[in-house]
Amino acid sequence: MPQLPGPRDGKADDALAEGLTISAASALALYLDHLAGERRASARTIEAYGRDLGGFLTFMTDHLAEMPDLRALCALKAADYRAWMAARRRNGLSARSLARELSAVRGFFRYVQRRWGLDAPGLLVVEGPKLPRSKPKPVSEEAAARLLDEAGLCGGEAWVEARDAALVALLYGCGLRLSEALSLTGADTPLPQSLRITGKGSKTRIVPVLPAVRAAVETYTSLCPFERTKDAPLFRAARGGPLGPRAVQKLMQTLRSRLGLGPSATPHALRHAFATHLLAHGADLRSIQELLGHASLSTTQVYADIEPARLMAVHAAAHPRSRGRARTI
Repeated sequence: MPQLPGPRDGKADDALAEGLTISAASALALYLDHLAGERRASARTIEAYGRDLGGFLTFMTDHLAEMPDLRALCALKAADYRAWMAARRRNGLSARSLARELSAVRGFFRYVQRRWGLDAPGLLVVEGPKLPRSKPKPVSEEAAARLLDEAGLCGGEAWVEARDAALVALLYGCGLRLSEALSLTGADTPLPQSLRITGKGSKTRIVPVLPAVRAAVETYTSLCPFERTKDAPLFRAARGGPLGPRAVQKLMQTLRSRLGLGPSATPHALRHAFATHLLAHGADLRSIQELLGHASLSTTQVYADIEPARLMAVHAAAHPRSRGRARTI
């Protein structure tokens, strides 16, 4: 049974009473409303949480042989969660995807505890799958330069070629996520010397814009045949609608085929290249963290593994115990 709290006030008692009788499906609906309203999560994030948690509830309904209410969910034992995880793995779910689903379940039960005062002790002892630490796969500086040159030479209309060149320049020159670049509107043009970008978790950051990037975007906007209004998307598809991520992924597929690059040369690889090349040329991790909009420095730390030789040289030059040995590194 879920653990019940000690002395409470009237409102807390009412919340507990509701929590002991509300259906799991109703609690999930309220949680998704909470994500949309108070947490201001994106529609895509809410959809993913609803899918993951809906699958969890479906499994537990079969597992318990009845539709559980919230009280029954909170009473689940560690073995019940492990049975769900084992079933998901048997269905072919990767360890990384399972970790994401488990994180969604934990988030739901944290909300349950805050709103209704109900704990889920069985979940506390469940460990997530061990994940291999994946390293970013940036393109090389030479490959990035070739991509920038080739992006505007794919044989389309002049404005489309200019659009593609401007988009690749933005991804690499500013380290933007593809979704961030595609979210720019006419209000962002002409591009200023620095852009205010709202990224994951509604986190806002300031990104400097190189003159070459501004010039590429200006060339595109001067050729684009569609009216540039404040609310219209900056990057347009052939018929004037917003350019979608699938079209950009197809562009990168064409470019890497023409240039003989591997499958890791994706739009996101340009963001990785932005960070890695800055680090290789002397930028510090804290600055790169701010430019990328990472909430934690540990997320940015993965780029340090890409340039070990550079870090060794910095260490040799700066550490007082390394004097006299810097030239050998």
